[in-house]
Amino acid sequence: MRRYLAIAIIAAILSGMLGFVSAETASAASGHHRAPQCVKVSKYYTKKHKRYVRLKNLCTKRTACYTIVVPWRPDPHGRLKKGVTKNVRYGTDRDPRALYVKNRSC
Repeated sequence: MRRYLAIAIIAAILSGMLGFVSAETASAASGHHRAPQCVKVSKYYTKKHKRYVRLKNLCTKRTACYTIVVPWRPDPHGRLKKGVTKNVRYGTDRDPRALYVKNRSC
């Protein structure tokens, strides 16, 4: 009898924790704390053994911040003034190519 009671209590605790975790994930996925999607990639290219990415700030009224995600390397980050297009150097041709550019809040 004690075994069945213990199993029932553990099942109730685990189901409660699962409900809490799924509610937390849903609130994070709703996008309330998401940075504005201002920075867009025009192209990736290599010039004179250096890797570049051309970034464009699509927001005309605010400065945008970004992070360039490169595997196995520290992620370079920076800011773009409103309405600016900029070529950003993030490594050499020996380094891996950037995976993507992530918008972040300033």
